[in-house]
Amino acid sequence: MAQQGVQLDRETFSCSICLDLLKDPVTIPCGHSYCMSCIKGFWDEEDEKKIYSCPQCRQTFTPRPVLMKNTMLAALVEQLKKTGLQAAPADHCYAGPEDVTCDVCTGRKMKALKSCLVCLISYCEKHLQLHIECAAFKNHKLVDPSKKLQENICSRHDEVMKMFCRTDQQSICYLCSVDEHKGHDTVSAAAERTERQRELEVSRQNIQQRIQDREKDVKLLQQEVEAVSRSADKAVEDSEKIFTELISLIQKRSYDVKQQIRSQQETEVSRVKELQEKLEQEITELKRKDAELKKLSHTEDHNQFLHNYPSLSQLSEPTDSSSINIRPLRYFEDVTAAVSELRDQLQDILREKWTNISLTVTEVDVLLPPPEPKTRAGFLKYSHEITLDPNTANTQLLLSEGNRKAKLTSQQQSYSSHPDRFTGCWQVLSRESLTGRCYWEVEWSGLGVYVAVAYKNISRAGKSNESRFGFNDKSWALDCYTNSYTFWFNNVLTPVSGPRSSRVGVYLDHRAGILSFYSISETMTLLHRVQTTFTQPLYAGLWLKDFSNNLLKGIFGSNAEFCKLK
Repeated sequence: MAQQGVQLDRETFSCSICLDLLKDPVTIPCGHSYCMSCIKGFWDEEDEKKIYSCPQCRQTFTPRPVLMKNTMLAALVEQLKKTGLQAAPADHCYAGPEDVTCDVCTGRKMKALKSCLVCLISYCEKHLQLHIECAAFKNHKLVDPSKKLQENICSRHDEVMKMFCRTDQQSICYLCSVDEHKGHDTVSAAAERTERQRELEVSRQNIQQRIQDREKDVKLLQQEVEAVSRSADKAVEDSEKIFTELISLIQKRSYDVKQQIRSQQETEVSRVKELQEKLEQEITELKRKDAELKKLSHTEDHNQFLHNYPSLSQLSEPTDSSSINIRPLRYFEDVTAAVSELRDQLQDILREKWTNISLTVTEVDVLLPPPEPKTRAGFLKYSHEITLDPNTANTQLLLSEGNRKAKLTSQQQSYSSHPDRFTGCWQVLSRESLTGRCYWEVEWSGLGVYVAVAYKNISRAGKSNESRFGFNDKSWALDCYTNSYTFWFNNVLTPVSGPRSSRVGVYLDHRAGILSFYSISETMTLLHRVQTTFTQPLYAGLWLKDFSNNLLKGIFGSNAEFCKLK
């Protein structure tokens, strides 16, 4: 009975979280008491919800209660410790179903604190003291409590397995090493453990390095997610602003057209009504004159007739009605036709540009892109149909084959004036902008061609380096001669070796900053590869070449064509 009272007293002064005697006891508003560190740790996990609860009665508190040490309770706990009750085992010191039990305890078993690999026995704290204090046990190996101590006994010889057979990769006893494992590569278990421990440390180092690498990758990905989110938010905001401006502009133009129509309507109706009133007044005057003449015609007195006729027969000047233009009812219909034409043009522009916008959006790729293709079939998956923009073509270039082919001619073409046109160099750019991953091929003949890509803001005027493909920092160009290749960027020449071919393949991975040129024949050979950072959409370009004034003589003209690949 006395023991039960001791247990009850101890339980009364124990923390229900750590199940040990209270340390720095605090009492929360509902009346329950805990160790200060225990309840703080419990409430730290509830910080996100901002609602704090009692682990026992589940009463909630908001805001988080301020904790103060309960000095009276602390004094009682200290007094309890001095009485020696602390040494009495609490329920949580006894072994449960999942615990390793002390092999020495009789009656109710205590939890084992250590297991001895020599004795093959597990000990609680009380029965372990002999192992610690007695010199006879100083060489015994104590480990954390284990239920698998019997696995260390050889089932054949009932001996402790202190050896390891490397040949069969299994633990054995000494008798096994001179029996069925005779002649095998055997070492002590300790020696094998030492070897495996070294391997384990290497493995751990590799794992820890991989953990660091993966944590770095996770951090980078998180930064990428945040960057994507910021970029997407800004793109949405900017797009909405731009579309709002476009809608506002269209609404303003709609209002202007409406006001012009109404103003013209008012002017024309006013002029018509003014003429209409004059004509109506003239009709009234003529009817009055006609009535007077009719009356005069019935006068029987000849002298009276002759006297009044001169004044009545005089008519006023008729109103000029030559301005009346009788025509089919087509007054403002031409305005409707002009507005309809504008609508159709806007629809065409939106349809064309929407494809580019949509492709640009779908090309956003946070994760690493697929590796660069290795075969032509792989490149063809990214094939891109390219057409040339007539508004950029030099007037010496004749475009044909649906604007896929350019030919250098001696006769100037009748292109309209346009600010995008190359005026000095025989160059032309594609209509389509290029982003994401694209592949195309150019078939050429003649003296040679520069197969190029360029930013849209490359200069167009004259023959200076600012407008020549490959001679500035806005363009990259592979110069294809009949017998050699060179690569140009920012007026720097790079010699290129590779098999001669009349067809050149170009692969662009805009996001990865990769631009590659290939010689295409029966095989596909890399000629030159660029790794850089592209800051704007690119446009495919051609620069046709001629030497010794052959063009002026009408002798020769190079030509190049973007091939159909699908």
